Amino acid sequence: RIDAGRRLAAKLEHLRGKDLVVLGLPRGGVPVAAEVARALGAPLDVIVVRKLGVPFQPEVAMGAIGEDGARVISHDLITSAGITKQDVALVEHRERAELERRALRFRRDRPRISLRGRTAVVVDDGIATGSTAQAACQVARAHGASRVVLAVPVAPHDWTLRLADAADEFVCVETPEQFRAVGQFYADFSPTTDEEVIECLDRAATPTPGHADASSPPVHGGVDGGTWPGEVDEQVRIPSGGRMLSGHLTVPAGAAGVVLFAHGSGSSRHSPRNQFVASVIQDAGLGTLLFDLLTRDEESDRANVFDIELLARRLTDATSWLRSRPGCSGISVGYFGASTGAAAALWAAGDSHNRISAVVSRGGRPDLAGPRLPRVTAPTLLIVGSLDGVVLDLNRQAQAELRCLTQLAVVPGASHLFEESGTLRQAAELARGWFVHHLAQEARPRS
Repeated sequence: RIDAGRRLAAKLEHLRGKDLVVLGLPRGGVPVAAEVARALGAPLDVIVVRKLGVPFQPEVAMGAIGEDGARVISHDLITSAGITKQDVALVEHRERAELERRALRFRRDRPRISLRGRTAVVVDDGIATGSTAQAACQVARAHGASRVVLAVPVAPHDWTLRLADAADEFVCVETPEQFRAVGQFYADFSPTTDEEVIECLDRAATPTPGHADASSPPVHGGVDGGTWPGEVDEQVRIPSGGRMLSGHLTVPAGAAGVVLFAHGSGSSRHSPRNQFVASVIQDAGLGTLLFDLLTRDEESDRANVFDIELLARRLTDATSWLRSRPGCSGISVGYFGASTGAAAALWAAGDSHNRISAVVSRGGRPDLAGPRLPRVTAPTLLIVGSLDGVVLDLNRQAQAELRCLTQLAVVPGASHLFEESGTLRQAAELARGWFVHHLAQEARPRS
């Protein structure tokens, strides 16, 4: 859904700068809408609607209701079907209770964003019958929207005919002839949870320091070598494969690059060694992102810990998430990996779409990246302790397979974990120098 949202956003660029509100249909439409809102610099909200089904045929809608008393009724259908006012009131009472429960659950204490006189962009993760999306468009008009745009990543080829005049504009990324269900067009169509919906809304409602808020257009960086628009020191949540990964993003204002950390097996974003290295890198005026590659339940399966391809996908998703932030599309990115995390970093760096500027491996297992090594183009520094004999040999072999600018640095007297006095600092300073040189030639230590 994250990828779908980004593709859909590209189709909606003509709306940038207009007075609009992006409305996600819970649950699956919200992560798609969040990407659209972020890309367009628009506020994000949910549009909570309930269809009013005909009492003796509930799948047929006789109307729809929304928050704040919004109500759309098909009087012609009610009359022709012989439905009484009492029947309508009974159905509406039941559905109104459920609507208010959901709205409170998703929005909590926040008021609904006003649509009066604005363009409402209604977003779902796809259209099947379109009845819910149609109800949402009707409710958006009832809330005072001057224009309604219905936007989805995928829909049947005749979807606009089905929805008739539900919206003023219809936007879709793909409309395949062979359409059975929305989920067939997603690599990952796992259910979106209430918690993920709330997380999307919370993130959109809370602008980070130095960033434009959700109602302001984003600041754009350059294609390459852009600088970070403002100082950030915050706990973050990163979407990846239907999961939310916890992390800590620290970036000084004007930083010319950010280093993403891939921890080793049995470790996490709280690794004291990686936190120390991160602090040394931050002192050079660069940003860092430490995050968990796996969720707690995933860590319980030891196979995941050594699934380098899975870990690399998480790193790739974190890279995309970082660059999707306002003004950060052109920021230089580096990878710092330890142990198995180094293999994941090299695997991900081998994907040209990630546009990685530099890689540093500390006590890494580059051999686990296997056939991806020759595809790495980013300058790569391999740091190994002199006492870590087996890993040192593996790094020498990997260096011979790498086709990029490569350097092997051996830290005297250091074992695999760099626990010996002064050895971790030496490794950190080597990493800092590599990143400063390759991410930002003009980076300077802060006073």
